[in-house]
Amino acid sequence: MDKRILFLIAVVLFSGIAVISGYPQEEMEFLDNSVFDKPVRTPSVFRHEEHNETAAIEECNECHHIYENGKKMDDESSEDQRCSDCHDKKDSGNKLALRKAFHKNCKGCHIQQNKGPVMCGECHRR
Repeated sequence: MDKRILFLIAVVLFSGIAVISGYPQEEMEFLDNSVFDKPVRTPSVFRHEEHNETAAIEECNECHHIYENGKKMDDESSEDQRCSDCHDKKDSGNKLALRKAFHKNCKGCHIQQNKGPVMCGECHRR
């Protein structure tokens, strides 16, 4: 096979992998609910960058937290992981179930700040 064709194929494959693996959270539109077998509601609308700008969130670990021995680590972030990497579908020891973790982290902050959606249909839009 011609070296130019091989080079072209390599460039296309590399570009495709880079695009897929480099999909930034900033471009998120919905929270991923694919871990749930039969989701009861639609995925939550969540525009990552827009949310952080509106909420003036500058540190990733405000949402992407890591706990060690029941204490939130201030200088650690789980931004390179999915929530379901740590949270199971059901409570496990000190870890909240995934659904509870989303609600406590997101809805809890909205209640505390007295800003943002707190009713089901405000996040889970059809």
